Amino acid sequence: MSATLRLTGPLHDGLVVMAASTIETGAVLLAHQLTLDDGTVILLGDDLIAVPDDAYEIRTDRALQITSDGYIHALKTARNRGMIALWVHSHPGNRAIPRPSIHDRSVNEQLEPLFGDRTETDQYGYLVVSHDGGALTFTGELSGQITTPITRLVVSGQRWVFRPAYDAPTGADRALFDRNIRAFGDGIQTTISGLTVAIVGAGGTGSATAEQLTRLGVRSFILIDPDTLSDSNTTRVYGSTPAEVGRPKVEVLGDHLERIAHGVHTTRIQGSILTEAIARSLISADVVFGCTDDNAGRLRLSRLPYYYLTPVIDCGVQIPADQDGLISGVFGRVTTLHPGAACLICRSRIDFALAEAETRSAEEQQRLEKEGYAPALRGVEPAVVTFTTLVAATAVSELLERLIGYGDTPTPSELILYIHDRILRGNIEDPHPGHYCDPATRQIGTDTDMLLGLNWAS
Repeated sequence: MSATLRLTGPLHDGLVVMAASTIETGAVLLAHQLTLDDGTVILLGDDLIAVPDDAYEIRTDRALQITSDGYIHALKTARNRGMIALWVHSHPGNRAIPRPSIHDRSVNEQLEPLFGDRTETDQYGYLVVSHDGGALTFTGELSGQITTPITRLVVSGQRWVFRPAYDAPTGADRALFDRNIRAFGDGIQTTISGLTVAIVGAGGTGSATAEQLTRLGVRSFILIDPDTLSDSNTTRVYGSTPAEVGRPKVEVLGDHLERIAHGVHTTRIQGSILTEAIARSLISADVVFGCTDDNAGRLRLSRLPYYYLTPVIDCGVQIPADQDGLISGVFGRVTTLHPGAACLICRSRIDFALAEAETRSAEEQQRLEKEGYAPALRGVEPAVVTFTTLVAATAVSELLERLIGYGDTPTPSELILYIHDRILRGNIEDPHPGHYCDPATRQIGTDTDMLLGLNWAS
């Protein structure tokens, strides 16, 4: 069993500042703890509370000693918020080794019962941080009934970081990914190969996205789609053939991805993320690509980054026509959702009336349409493989941009493709004050009673 620590950009920056200090520095990290069905632990970082200057008794480049005033207030805050507390301290110096020393382990033994008791969680954790040329390095552990190593640190913000613990085995297949590595180096390729990516929607856009990610090196997928393959789907769905019409789309796509490369593992879920159990499966993903064309699904995906620090890249294609049936334009959209960026609601990308209609039974929706109380659901929308593939490639490129940072700063959080005019435009929109995507509302890990803060059908 292992643990992953997820952080916002500002929390990660705070740890980097600690690690870069020339003298040892201490702090308490507050986090919500989740344990998934497979035993994997996810820690959602909420706050980093520094040790006050007057609480240090000894503080040099090799030693640290503080009074209880350095952490008691933080433990009280953790208890009031229902979180666990991790003791964090630095080992100064570029490329210093962030392993706990004999003295560190003695301190951990002393702090463990105190932290567990004062937070009323019976849990204790520690993190030792250093840096390698400004990049954070760390080791860490959770203690309680079971000792769990913190093997991975994930950061979701302007840039995305997926970093293994110090001394963790790394390395990519240099022969297979030689051209990728020449473009962006061993480290990024190793990161890509370690990702678990969820694809919501296994149609034209979703299948093109999944195939490109597989060829980039992603080896773990969660595929979600309720539908079976139709005749018309074969013109757009990658890996499909007429012989597979009638099979679940997730099975068609999963088989295809596993044929592309050795070591690809696909978890296939035939169903809708409007179902709570299926929506919960997204929590374990490192990145989610929203390739669904329904408003109700997007309504749920839009909340994921702000409650679970799981970034979402939502995309779609629109080919509107005038009243005579003539195409008036071809548009694509790729919106990157992460803490600090506006959600789909703040961007007015969701039609609430249609989202509500999509959750009703067919009989109820037909009745309300006839009575004039509900908008008609959209019929079959136009779709063309070249356009869905173009949008998929743009979405996958946004993942690379967040990992590598090769583009403009600040990075646009949404791209609009005016395909008919051969124009690409980016924009940045901040969260609306007081909305769930506003960092000030502190939604991270708060949905213990209602997943994503929503009501779910039984």
